Amino acid sequence: MVVDLVTPQELRKLRKKAGLTQKELAKRAGISQSLIARIEKGTVDPRLSTLRKIINTINEVLGEKKFLARSIMSSPVISLDVNDTIGKAIELMWKYGISQLPVFQNGKLVGSIREDSILNKIKNEKIEDLLNKKVYELKEEPFPVVNVETSIEEIGRILLSGKPAVLVEDNGKIVGIITKIDLIAKQFIK
Repeated sequence: MVVDLVTPQELRKLRKKAGLTQKELAKRAGISQSLIARIEKGTVDPRLSTLRKIINTINEVLGEKKFLARSIMSSPVISLDVNDTIGKAIELMWKYGISQLPVFQNGKLVGSIREDSILNKIKNEKIEDLLNKKVYELKEEPFPVVNVETSIEEIGRILLSGKPAVLVEDNGKIVGIITKIDLIAKQFIK
């Protein structure tokens, strides 16, 4: 069996791509942290079995990350301010082919707006009046927020509970959005 050999610099890049510290990698691979440090510095040539353990561990972690929120979220998040008009909401939905938008006020998530809500209002109002209304007049509850490290399974449970979308945050900042179609596409489109 042929094993792709990596340079110390490539090994360091792979470890960092997996989001692992030397200590975490050592623990998962069952070797010492100091050995990983020496391998990455290039001061020691590891045995093939040791290198295989390290690479397999990194590959496992990278594989795990394929099933996290960060791997299926859409970014950037198209959103509205509470003072934007319903006309702008419709324009954004049409332009980006989406059916719901998060609503913010001064950078804080305060609600959401959905095409169904807009359609229901059209029944009872003149279209011109509706287009000029402010988003805050039609906004609904905010979408749930999950961390970038949340599993796809957990996101699936949230969406199947009736929520139309889930927002994804990283270090307190909204960085993505996941809808039901994102989950479906991840399962069937490679």
